[in-house]
Amino acid sequence: MIYKHLVRPLLFRFPSDYAHELTINMASSMSKVRWVLQTLGAFYEYSDVSLEQKIFGLKFKNPIGLAAGFDKNGTTCPLMEKLGFGFVEIGSITANPSAGNPKPRSFRLPKDKSLINRLGLNNDGVKTISRRLRKQSISIPTGINIAKTHNPSITGKKAILDYQTSFNLVKDFADYITLNISCPNTEEGKTFEEPEALNTLLDVLKIKNDASLPAVLVKFSVDLDDRQLTELIEICEDHAIDGYVATNTSSLREGLKTSSSAVEKIGNGGLSGKAITHKSTAIIEKIAAQTNREKTIIGVGGISNTSDAIDKLKAGADLLQIYTGLVYEGPGLVKKINRGLAEYMEKRGIDHIYHIYKS
Repeated sequence: MIYKHLVRPLLFRFPSDYAHELTINMASSMSKVRWVLQTLGAFYEYSDVSLEQKIFGLKFKNPIGLAAGFDKNGTTCPLMEKLGFGFVEIGSITANPSAGNPKPRSFRLPKDKSLINRLGLNNDGVKTISRRLRKQSISIPTGINIAKTHNPSITGKKAILDYQTSFNLVKDFADYITLNISCPNTEEGKTFEEPEALNTLLDVLKIKNDASLPAVLVKFSVDLDDRQLTELIEICEDHAIDGYVATNTSSLREGLKTSSSAVEKIGNGGLSGKAITHKSTAIIEKIAAQTNREKTIIGVGGISNTSDAIDKLKAGADLLQIYTGLVYEGPGLVKKINRGLAEYMEKRGIDHIYHIYKS
């Protein structure tokens, strides 16, 4: 209630870019103060044995994770743990540091509880971020999301080498790695979402032949049609990918309540939030069906309440991630969803979150 009636109205007075940077700076500072972390943990953390899972050999105390894009540089992990997240995903991280696209580059669509961003993969670069993350100590799993450096001149073999550089630097300490193969907020649009390019990338990374690697997942765009999705999953399965993140943002502008003139004024960027909820859930269901639910799926896209979370779990997701929902609902959303999931299962006699699937 405090967030919705006091904090959010204040933050929404500022441009989206400034509000996000202010939030990250404050979260980064708070992550260094022990008593602040302890206080927030007492207020926001929630535990229930029915929510716990062991996936990739890692313990997830609950299924709600922080989606990539919120903390690109890995400066807020201790705080995120105390806000009740079961895991965090940092990035997207690229081989070379990047300032990203010119501002303004992120925009709110309040009527749709959504965002449009064209940040341009701004981050400190894999070397700096890797050093930072190696020094941090948190008890929840940390995933690293990697992408190609935002530079149109990096193509072909150079693009593969760019990806490989990031992969090799994070593979020794990441709990899992997500390959971000679609970046609709960069000049190039799709990067490795073309089948031949993806196959070559996975060949070079030698995922299938290296048992020492952490779990490797692939993140798909929400805009893929059935044929494209099927072909990409087939390639991933041939390379023994461990799981999938569904989904990235959308380049389309379908079914928005925000006026078309306002949307056109914003221009290009990736659409996230409630506007892509159902499309994201549909992709999850298709992945689960094609893989016979034998691979882990992290569901992300428009989760802003317990009902949204349940829909994605029923579709086949094992874990979930939120980002845009935090902007509109506040940090209490994590605890609210986890408590809601536990109550949902108790009322229906479901003893573990895994059994929500197709319940």
